[in-house]
Amino acid sequence: MLNRLSTYFYLRPKVVLALLLLPPLLWFLVVYIGSLITMLINSFFYFDGFTGQVVHTFTLETYAKLLDPTNLQIFQRTTFMAASVTVACVMIAFPLSYYMARFASQRMKTFLYLAVTLPLWSSYVVRVYSWKLLLAQEGIISWFAGIIHMSWLLDLYLKLPVIGGPSLSVSATGIFLVFVYIWLPYMILPIQTALERVPKSLMEASSDLGASPAQTFRTVLLPLAFPGVIAGSIFTFSLTLGDFIVPQLFGNSSYYIGKAVLVYQGTAGNIPLAAAFTMGPIVIMIVYLLIARKLGAFDAL
Repeated sequence: MLNRLSTYFYLRPKVVLALLLLPPLLWFLVVYIGSLITMLINSFFYFDGFTGQVVHTFTLETYAKLLDPTNLQIFQRTTFMAASVTVACVMIAFPLSYYMARFASQRMKTFLYLAVTLPLWSSYVVRVYSWKLLLAQEGIISWFAGIIHMSWLLDLYLKLPVIGGPSLSVSATGIFLVFVYIWLPYMILPIQTALERVPKSLMEASSDLGASPAQTFRTVLLPLAFPGVIAGSIFTFSLTLGDFIVPQLFGNSSYYIGKAVLVYQGTAGNIPLAAAFTMGPIVIMIVYLLIARKLGAFDAL
């Protein structure tokens, strides 16, 4: 019996491939795609504020609420934060990734790999709460500012509109710093991998042809490493768009998309509006990926 079964599968490799792919495809279609479709369907219902019930009638009323000035500001604020975090991660990750790819010895490269990935081994919540302690009004940053007699500068900074707040732990600056820390490894590793694939001979040929280091970086290195930048930015941008824990812990009264979804779904029970808000990051990421594809970022992947 086993021999016949083994022979049957040996003669039919496509059947074996189908059996191997069936479980993950079922999970993807039922759990992932199914949940997205369910969320999309719910976004076309509306919430009756008088009865506190969701009315299962097809309408665009819920999406029309997204055009309210307050909700548009939430989208703008979140998108700007995601873009800022992505740019900051690129600026920090590129020099380190370049050093790892070009100059670091094998031992140093192993050490840097561990240093970059080590925070990922701990709990996300623990890492976030550790920054809550660092940025608190009585935290180490405020303490150090007092030691060097720069508390006045920190207080002046916290009084700035939009980016300031009662303390760094309750401000847009705190949200930005924590997001950069949390998502930075997801930017370093793709860029480092892309830089590893750039042949050294191209760099040497550019130099032999008279190009300056800046010209070589701009015309040779950056275009070839750009797919890695885009790959990392997909993580940093999309994860910032949907995160609700960091804005909940470090934010003030200003909402971000993730926090708005949490409030509308959990506190208010307005599941249709929460579902409509959730479709926002999906649309933003689709537009982002289309732009990246137009720029040729995926050609070298």
